[in-house]
Amino acid sequence: MAQDSGPGSGGSAGAVPPAQEAARLLALEQAGLSSAPDEGMDRFARLAAGIADVPVALVCVAGAEHLSFPGLAGLGAPWSKLRKTGLCAEVVSAGRLVVPDARTDPRTRDEAVIDELSVAGYAGLPLVDDDGVVLGSLCAIDHRPHEWPDHVVDALTDLAEACAAEIRLRIVTRRVEEARGETAALLARSDLVRRASEVLADTTGVDQVRHQVGELITGDLQASFAGISLEQERTPWDATEGRWPDGTVQDLAVDPVVTPWPTGRAAREKRTVTVHGAEAVRVGYGAEAADRWERLGFASMVCVPLTGTRRVIGALAVAWRRAHEPDLGELAVLTATAAYAARALERALFIDERIDVARQLQDAMLTELPQVEGLELAGLYRPAAARDRVGGDWYDAYGLLPAEGASGGPTLAATIGDITGHDIRAATLMGQARSMLRQADHDHPGLGPAAAVEALHHSTTTLDLGLTGTLVHAHLTPRTHGGWELLWTNAGHPPPLLAVPGTPCRLLTGHDMMLYPGLDEGWHEHRQPLPPGSTLLLYTDGLVERRGEDIEAGVERLGAFLTEGADLPLERLTGELTHRMAGEEPGDDVALLALRVPLDAPAPPDPAGGNPVDPRGPAA
Repeated sequence: MAQDSGPGSGGSAGAVPPAQEAARLLALEQAGLSSAPDEGMDRFARLAAGIADVPVALVCVAGAEHLSFPGLAGLGAPWSKLRKTGLCAEVVSAGRLVVPDARTDPRTRDEAVIDELSVAGYAGLPLVDDDGVVLGSLCAIDHRPHEWPDHVVDALTDLAEACAAEIRLRIVTRRVEEARGETAALLARSDLVRRASEVLADTTGVDQVRHQVGELITGDLQASFAGISLEQERTPWDATEGRWPDGTVQDLAVDPVVTPWPTGRAAREKRTVTVHGAEAVRVGYGAEAADRWERLGFASMVCVPLTGTRRVIGALAVAWRRAHEPDLGELAVLTATAAYAARALERALFIDERIDVARQLQDAMLTELPQVEGLELAGLYRPAAARDRVGGDWYDAYGLLPAEGASGGPTLAATIGDITGHDIRAATLMGQARSMLRQADHDHPGLGPAAAVEALHHSTTTLDLGLTGTLVHAHLTPRTHGGWELLWTNAGHPPPLLAVPGTPCRLLTGHDMMLYPGLDEGWHEHRQPLPPGSTLLLYTDGLVERRGEDIEAGVERLGAFLTEGADLPLERLTGELTHRMAGEEPGDDVALLALRVPLDAPAPPDPAGGNPVDPRGPAA
């Protein structure tokens, strides 16, 4: 368990020295963080609360005279309006603070906010800038003493780093905007620079940056080739890829670290490098480089370092098939374009990293399915290819305890759901809804799935989470004479499909209102036996919705595929259904949960003998 940590454990060796205070406050100003509510920081707070399973989480920044909370989860007025207090100062000073009970810890027990916010369990992780200075903290708070498992602290640490990266990105973006304004003023006469600033500002991927730079330079400067070579932490050098004026891609296939080449020298020496003729290449870079130069048909080349906010991330190479000596104006334009490209590439690489972190967090929420005697389970989640690769679709299954004094009863809960949205907020709300639904089931043993959905709806409405979406929630109970009984409720979700050998695939119809704040008409329950050999499929609408096609047609097609593949192993079946219905790059998020009662399933145990599903695992 992570119980405590001192200076240095969070990336800072102590309080900010006076000499750095002005720079730190400027960084906060550039990030736009103050006591005003910040939607992005609120999302990180909500995600921290969900990861740590605590009622309160904060994103705190240290201003000139007080601490402010741009991000809050679990607190209402007056804190959401005032956003000022002093507890997180210990994190800013010490680097990290994780305590089971802040009321008894000597470092925190005298803080007034302990009583004001009913703080007991406390975990505070630092938000560090590029210079190692702690700007603030990400805090998770429990009103009761709270032991902090290592994996939870590790997850909060990763989330704090993602939050700090978001702050650094805002700072970088602000500085880029300022630099862009200064450069544009100096080079206002150049239409190419103006268009480069406009076009590259909207790019979101590395390939898109490469394409736009190639189009701009080969078109306006009449160059034969324009390419970008990237230095990255995981891949030392990315091969230079450029574009000829006719639109065909020319890959130089050069590793500037291993193979001598002008782009490598420009990046290593952080200066513009100009080369004319094969003989100059032979003298400066060797015979192999000269041979490659001649094969490419180049006569002149200019390589400009791509200088990012912290380091050189690569080089821009521009070549001509005829001898060309760029003048000062062209060099200035290339330098400015390289600067814009470097910022755009940094942003693209950061977005890729941020999405990767979000995907890892979402994957962590899709826990391993339980082992169930007499029942097979398989789940699949695939994000939309064209979006942030995170969203609100999920599947879940877990064991349940019977009501006190009852024999038998539900032994398994299964859920498929779709929270509205295709971004980190949707994934955050999905994690909260998933945890709340699990808690509702365990808090109401013996009650049906509708009661759990009612409790989820009440909690999300009371907490004003703004959660909207659909789901199917079910309880499964083994039947005395074989097979299982399904008891389910449907909150506006596509109906489950049931394939039973020897009969047509069936839609389990009957659904009620979706989850939506202010709508509270109640949910009904439906029963259906699952005989041996039957396969139940729960899915989200991304599997069956197609532009220009009724969803009913998609469901009918899915039912036909399910019938065809009813004998396939479940893992293969879910993959085949997704491939046939949504393709390799789905246009929407897709989640599936398949359950099958084997033909040779053993007879269910005596209800008095306990549950065949361990209600304690896997953990939520």
